[in-house]
Amino acid sequence: MPLDPSSILLTDRVAVVTGGGSGIGRGIANGFRTFGAKVAVWERHADTATAAVDVRDATEVDAALARTVAELGPVSILVNNAGGVFNSPLLETTENGWDALYRSNLRHVILCTQRVARVMVEHQLTGSIMSVTSIEGVRAAPGYAAYAAAKAGVINYTKTAALELAEHGIRVNALAPDITWTEGLASIAPDPDGQQERFGLTVPMGRAGHVDEMAGAAIFLASDLSSYVTGQTIHVDGGTHAASGWYHHPDDRRYVLGPS
Repeated sequence: MPLDPSSILLTDRVAVVTGGGSGIGRGIANGFRTFGAKVAVWERHADTATAAVDVRDATEVDAALARTVAELGPVSILVNNAGGVFNSPLLETTENGWDALYRSNLRHVILCTQRVARVMVEHQLTGSIMSVTSIEGVRAAPGYAAYAAAKAGVINYTKTAALELAEHGIRVNALAPDITWTEGLASIAPDPDGQQERFGLTVPMGRAGHVDEMAGAAIFLASDLSSYVTGQTIHVDGGTHAASGWYHHPDDRRYVLGPS
């Protein structure tokens, strides 16, 4: 199949982006629109969403999907981006806390993937499903064990879903960011300039990522350019995953491993 510049376009395809009202999700939704897709944002906050929906709730997901199909057409692209995190040390984690992190970061991935995939199969559409996981899904995360476990679950679920849906022409992949500069991160950073300098030490490429860089990877996975890519997790992280603990020394920026 010869390459064609139009292979990157998403013209008239219907995409759903969960948690797309801000941050990475909004960046991906805007990127999809730029490349021609019709985008439905599923978000709990009605003022930033196409459909105000709690994606952890099956009834609300079914209703939002029915509305999306009725107004835009059958969905052929899904981005499971919704999620949440809070500090929860192992010895202090409650059952309710564990369940909340599971529901926010893994349950909705399973739920939305299943529902949207059924629509693709019903309408005999090939499609692309992707989930936003995290660098914490592949490394230890002290204080965030439940969150990291859920994100690791997203990665493994991606592989299995890819195998089960391959026969229907539906590809399933994941995107794993590390530090990405969003309005949410900026709002909690006590010293934005200092934070940016710290990212330059911990991220091999020397800076935090931008939401548009996540969007670029998502557009690739949604488009025909990735037609033979499935079951993969792409780390859009400036090299953090590859670094495996190596970081720039604050004095001379040489690579060091661990305390020095």
